[in-house]
Amino acid sequence: MNVRWQRFFPPAQWLADYQPAWLGFDLVAGFTLAAYAIPVSLAYASLAGLPPQMGLYCYLIGGIGYALFGSSRHLAIGPTSAMSLVFGVTLAPLAGGDPSRLLSLAALTTVLVALMFVLAWLLRLSVIVNFISESVLTGFKAGAALAIIATQLPKLFGIKGGGSDFFTRLWQIGTQLGDTNLVVLAVGVAAIVLLVLGDKWLPGRPVALVVVVLSLVAVPLLNLTDQGVSIVGPLPAGLPSFDLAEIRLRDLNVDMRRELVSLAFACFLLSYIESISAARTFALKHRYEVDARRELLGLGAANLAAGLFQGYPSAGGLSQSAVNEKAGARTPLSLVFTSLTLGLVLLFLTGLFRNLPNAVLAAVVLVAVKGLIDVREFRHLFRVSRLDFTAAAVALVAVLLLGILDGVIFAAGASLLMLLKRSSTPHVAFLGRIPGTNRFSDRARHPDNEPIPGVLAFRVEAALLYFNVEHVLRDVLQRVRETAPGLKLVICDLSNSPYVDLAGARMLARLHDELEAQHLELLVVEAHGTQRDLLRAEGLEKLVGPLQRDVLLADAIAEFQKGKSAAPS
Repeated sequence: MNVRWQRFFPPAQWLADYQPAWLGFDLVAGFTLAAYAIPVSLAYASLAGLPPQMGLYCYLIGGIGYALFGSSRHLAIGPTSAMSLVFGVTLAPLAGGDPSRLLSLAALTTVLVALMFVLAWLLRLSVIVNFISESVLTGFKAGAALAIIATQLPKLFGIKGGGSDFFTRLWQIGTQLGDTNLVVLAVGVAAIVLLVLGDKWLPGRPVALVVVVLSLVAVPLLNLTDQGVSIVGPLPAGLPSFDLAEIRLRDLNVDMRRELVSLAFACFLLSYIESISAARTFALKHRYEVDARRELLGLGAANLAAGLFQGYPSAGGLSQSAVNEKAGARTPLSLVFTSLTLGLVLLFLTGLFRNLPNAVLAAVVLVAVKGLIDVREFRHLFRVSRLDFTAAAVALVAVLLLGILDGVIFAAGASLLMLLKRSSTPHVAFLGRIPGTNRFSDRARHPDNEPIPGVLAFRVEAALLYFNVEHVLRDVLQRVRETAPGLKLVICDLSNSPYVDLAGARMLARLHDELEAQHLELLVVEAHGTQRDLLRAEGLEKLVGPLQRDVLLADAIAEFQKGKSAAPS
């Protein structure tokens, strides 16, 4: 009973083993993460079209929720660039320009995300992460980065911008470049240069906070607001209050409900995929296990807390988690120290950030998302797998054309369709003997393999399923026609087919009938146990003989050759 309770409440495990020497590491990591989170969360909240302090609330509240139920020692919970953009471009039109309605819809959506996490935890749906491939994620992240860049460039150039999608935003930027405010551009470019150099020379340090402090000093000193530099303005002091959303789903029309649920589902997917990827990265590095199912509960708790305390959907991003890990975090207690630090900032230091230039926030976002565009990975995919490269390219283009919300869903669907397409035309290897051995492999890949006189042996390198059996049957019969003279026996080796469905069994029966009409024999060898059960139930043993677990391909060929040599000449 005690073990079950500890599994449900992870702090009971790591607190019991907590070493006093770790306290200093967690404390430093918590402070460092808070220093990183302040400028980044303000920037991401702005990207989401929400008040800047809401980004801080995500780190403040969401981190505690995750620390109570998550399984990673290093994952840091907060807003991310991709989710912030998804949130902003989808939610703002639903609010109709009403700030209070926007906040209520944000809270409602965040609670919906949390409920989806809890439901997925109850239904043990942690396997959903497997349905979106790393190739799709590569393309998605690149497309999301480009989309985010298009939203931040107007702030960098000090122009109005506009447009509802990537291409119209670029068009608007191009037509407005003549109105660029050079002072705003100088502030933004200077911030970018400092951030890039800081990442290069001072990795793991809160460089963004230093840049923010410098900009806060420069604005009043140089009278930058009088020169057209827009600033964040005053942030409300104090901790977030418990606030149930005033809007309920039942208050919305059908179309708005659908939009809100779709947005919540997209945030749920993005949050889980990004979080579990980051968590596994650090778990592998530090040699501990991450419970994929419990991550659902941890992220659900984080988002529920954020939704009830004026935050918006959050995730365990790789960049903030890397800051936490490099600063020396040993346990999730570092997230608690981060929350305490941010709490003090919200209580006493919010007045310091009123002069923060929006161009600096744009610079923080632009530098943060540059790592999402992995050109080297695209080149690698192109070189080693055209299918995976196509999946990545489709994801990138879909995000740019359809937006992040629809783009990631389209890309995931397209990836599955491409996988089905590949599965529907599996490779059928026609086998020859490896010289000097009693083993067999594909003659198409190894032309030096020896043909087997009188025998055509083939191996399907996939499961035999209803959507690929016609392709397999067609390939085998075509090869039979090509090798017909002298052919006596066809052998189907099922060792590489992990599963055979009813259509697969009936295809083998059809193949037997086609071969029998040509006075040829069919044998089936090396079928797995469940395959043999199904084939027997379909009556294949009456057609092809006993399905034996101990008869290998080499045995069947040796038996055929023995019988052939014993036959009277």
